[in-house]
Amino acid sequence: MLGEFFRKNQYAAGMWLLLRLYLGITWLTLGWGKITGGFSAEWFLADAVENPVMREGSLVYPNYVAFLERFALPYADLISFCVAWGELLVGLGLIFGVLTSAAAFFAIVMNMSFLMAGTVSINPWMIMLSIFLLVAGANAGRYGGDHWVLPYLRARFGLR
Repeated sequence: MLGEFFRKNQYAAGMWLLLRLYLGITWLTLGWGKITGGFSAEWFLADAVENPVMREGSLVYPNYVAFLERFALPYADLISFCVAWGELLVGLGLIFGVLTSAAAFFAIVMNMSFLMAGTVSINPWMIMLSIFLLVAGANAGRYGGDHWVLPYLRARFGLR
């Protein structure tokens, strides 16, 4: 019953619009600041490798630290580009309600990456709010571009 309300109710879609705008503006602001401010993730990545999340003397996320050390740090410029533009595009997707579920998913992926690197900040809060948008599905973008984009994609690719 609650799932039905989240996914189909027009009043819930209004709540999702407000939530999308809040999260979207947050992501857009963060991304734009990085794009225009000469952001480099290299120091953050190096710090995450040097000071990984530990519990009782053991690494909590050993595979993630290995990924940072062997891929992300050597390609810090690429990672910096992906983070800055990813934040901006997630923000735009949420604000305009276009591919809302994909934007919410990638918002969660980025927030989880920041958490596993040892940064807490507002990441858990943003993850929780983004999960609501994922649960809402297409209703989260009802009052946005998904109203037109999703039917087009369904018809174009024969999706349900």
